[in-house]
Amino acid sequence: MPGLRLLPWTSPDGKPCCLEPDTAHPGTLSLLADHVEVFRTRTDPIRPGTGCRVRCGVLFLAWTAQGKETEVLERLNEALDHIESRLADPAEPIEVTELARIAATSEYHFRRLFSALAGIPLSEYIRRRRLTVAGAEVLAGERTLLEIAVRHGYGSGEAFARAFKAMHGVGPGEARRDRAALRSQPRMSFRLVVEGRSSMRYRVVEKEEFRVVGRKVRVPLVHEGMNPGIVEFVRGLGRDTIERIAALSDGEPAGILGVSDNLDPSRAEGTELDYYHAVVTSSAAADVPDDLDSLVVPAGSWAVFENSGPFPQALQYLWRDVFTQWFPSNPYQSRPGPEILRTRLSEDATEADAELWIPVERTAVGD
Repeated sequence: MPGLRLLPWTSPDGKPCCLEPDTAHPGTLSLLADHVEVFRTRTDPIRPGTGCRVRCGVLFLAWTAQGKETEVLERLNEALDHIESRLADPAEPIEVTELARIAATSEYHFRRLFSALAGIPLSEYIRRRRLTVAGAEVLAGERTLLEIAVRHGYGSGEAFARAFKAMHGVGPGEARRDRAALRSQPRMSFRLVVEGRSSMRYRVVEKEEFRVVGRKVRVPLVHEGMNPGIVEFVRGLGRDTIERIAALSDGEPAGILGVSDNLDPSRAEGTELDYYHAVVTSSAAADVPDDLDSLVVPAGSWAVFENSGPFPQALQYLWRDVFTQWFPSNPYQSRPGPEILRTRLSEDATEADAELWIPVERTAVGD
């Protein structure tokens, strides 16, 4: 897992800043690539058998530079506390803008950061927590089912019953009558764990408009391990088709690529995306074979990340680290467009060299 990094940094008054008293490297900061453990009091009820803690990486920049990494964690946990207070007294809705304000970030980055750390979208976590609290009230029997439904924001008893059954596997009436065992989404909290040491290699390049040409399929997003939908799709293409696609490559990144487009903003596992097994080409639309799919990509800036390691874990860690570490620590944000992965496997297909291209745009300093 990524650890300490050295990044150029200066204080507002122009003097060199160092995280530690050591001034052997003036003008730099030793910044912690912090690891956050999402602690759960029980195993994940939605995915039984998974461990009680999920480790993800997040880089806290300005706060860490000032020795305030604890403050960052406190802000994140305060946002989670706010969710719990609204669930306990749901007269007021849970507003993501307020959660982002508490965490001292934008709504966009709060959603992305939460999803990367927790492994589920913010909206899904809130839904599960709401139905967990509602489940306890159903079993307690102190309110009618309709009162519970309205209390937790459902417009009708039927809507509440559908949502309740989708999570708990049983309707609220049956659960109350039979004292059924219900599923629970434990409350999450963040703690700091520092381990490992690595750096992230990247560059930012400008590209003119280009075309992606190959074969396309719609597949579910898989966070860990091989994506069965992609594996089956590529296997079915056949050598001749892949060689024809490869012959069209005349731009960077070169060679056969994995291109992901139209991803769900939440990036939740199971949501769908367009996958292209394709190449970058300057060929005009008229020159693209009729049996191949084509995607025009507008001109713009691209952040290009490099990584090497076990396949496919290193590739998936790279994707995660880009969004949880690099974006929070650099004056860029992702912009609409496909994400392009160039992979070169070892002979035994256990190791890979990867190059990940993400469309980006520069943000104002201080955003």
